[in-house]
Amino acid sequence: MRAALIHRWHRHGWYRRPPAGRTLLLPALLAVAALSGLAACGTGQPPSPSPTAGTKPGHVFVINLENKSFRDVWNDQSDAEYLSQTLRPQGVLLSRYYAVGHASLPNYIAQISGQGPNSATKGDCPVYEAFDSSGTSSLGQEQGSGCVYPQSVPTVAGQLTAAGKTWKAYMEDMGDPCRHPDPGTEDPDHAAAEGDQYATRHNPFVYFAGITSSPECQRNDVDFSRLAGDLKSVATTPNLSYISPNLCNDGHDSPCVDGREGGLVSADVWLRRHIPEIMSSPAYKQDGMLVITFDEAEGKESGKAELPGGAAGGLIGTLVLSPLARAGTTSDRLYNHYSLLASIEDAFGLPYLGYAAAPGLNRFGSDVFSR
Repeated sequence: MRAALIHRWHRHGWYRRPPAGRTLLLPALLAVAALSGLAACGTGQPPSPSPTAGTKPGHVFVINLENKSFRDVWNDQSDAEYLSQTLRPQGVLLSRYYAVGHASLPNYIAQISGQGPNSATKGDCPVYEAFDSSGTSSLGQEQGSGCVYPQSVPTVAGQLTAAGKTWKAYMEDMGDPCRHPDPGTEDPDHAAAEGDQYATRHNPFVYFAGITSSPECQRNDVDFSRLAGDLKSVATTPNLSYISPNLCNDGHDSPCVDGREGGLVSADVWLRRHIPEIMSSPAYKQDGMLVITFDEAEGKESGKAELPGGAAGGLIGTLVLSPLARAGTTSDRLYNHYSLLASIEDAFGLPYLGYAAAPGLNRFGSDVFSR
């Protein structure tokens, strides 16, 4: 425990070398360790250890599909045959991975900021309204309601930039970079249109003023068509690639506006086409981690697990593929979308944001990584 805590002190910048002749106060260190251990008991199991330096991914790919429960996806009769039968044996299935809320938007926002749902995001923000803040509570939670968080609210995108790392969001059918409604106006992209099945609410980066007010939004929040070119070399592949298929290819619509079947059938066709491109890329082969997850479970299914930040979005399951992973295994550790954020931050040595910093929250560890 002492060694692990000292490691976290170094990684988060909490530790500062004492002046000559002075030593750290070990009683204080042990008190923190004791409190951390008590907090971890809230999930009924100790938190998983962070990966060691040799197992840390250097390139993370996240793909979000839509609105499917664990029971619908991860079975022998699944309509997602490629995902559940071909890809599953190649990775680690996280069988107790939960979404944090309904509807879509709170889950996407959780993955990049650690912020919890509010009354506006629970409604998927049909109006692109500014967040009306009344202050900040524990674990950096912004109090109030609204859609577009103020510049003071950090994201993993800002963390990566500050650390000299790179990120890109690849949004299918978005067209123009950093596409979002004008402040205070209705979102015209809540429903698919022929030739344009982009959904603003599946692009969490445009809900943070710290991103939309920066030139980085135009450079990094781009159309999905840019991914293929960026995958050609390690140098052009971002450290974090966040990928949202369109409203048909993510399984949301069924049938789709273009006449396709939609649901898991269309999502599986999309995966079959694009996953090999990612897994054959130099960056993935070198030190990649590909996470295929779902925003939430079907309907209003709620999770019964006790997890920091909640499990109200239901049991979804998640597949982790990586040259570093324990291929062909299943992990029954409790995870949610805040765990994903914390695991991304672990990979790049970043401090935890929001609920990702909650005591007792599991991060990908020895159950996922093989060394």
